[in-house]
Amino acid sequence: MNQQQRQQLIKAACDVRQRAYARYSDFQVGAALLAANGKIYSGCNVENASYGLAICAEQVAVSIAVADGQQIFHGLSIASAGGVMPCGACRQVLGEFCEDLSIVIVDTNSGQEPADFGLQQLIPGRFELP
Repeated sequence: MNQQQRQQLIKAACDVRQRAYARYSDFQVGAALLAANGKIYSGCNVENASYGLAICAEQVAVSIAVADGQQIFHGLSIASAGGVMPCGACRQVLGEFCEDLSIVIVDTNSGQEPADFGLQQLIPGRFELP
């Protein structure tokens, strides 16, 4: 992922975060995923009164990309207040498609530069079927 793509991912994640359905937690998260075809797929969290049925922004972005025929990803940006890391379930979902994915974490409440991570840092030894 080059610098221009990184900036596009950051902007897309911040933009889609504003459309999150966070009626119960008021915690909005946006994710933007760069696919091998160069297209950016965005997703936001969608909560539900039955909390277990909520879906994370990262999983929404992956689902939209897969539905569009994409299964190879080069970068992901996640935007939230506080700059939270992806949950364990999202890490596992991302690992299904990428051994190591560049991830940019954006704290929308601070003026700090977004932080960069590799998926391997976040989920070493992820579950894989033999």
